[in-house]
Amino acid sequence: MASPGKKSFLLRIDPDLWAEIERLASAELRSANAQVEYLLREALKDRLGSKSRPKEPKQK
Repeated sequence: MASPGKKSFLLRIDPDLWAEIERLASAELRSANAQVEYLLREALKDRLGSKSRPKEPKQK
């Protein structure tokens, strides 16, 4: 079940890529879902530069 306030969607992904995401997530003590979100946020920061920054998640 998705967290409140989060958009859920289906993602088809290559199994080898998913294995790498899971490996990174484990090394960084994140879930695979949190790792995907982190990587997307970092990619947006790189792409957008100083034009606009994606919102950081609220810490609980």
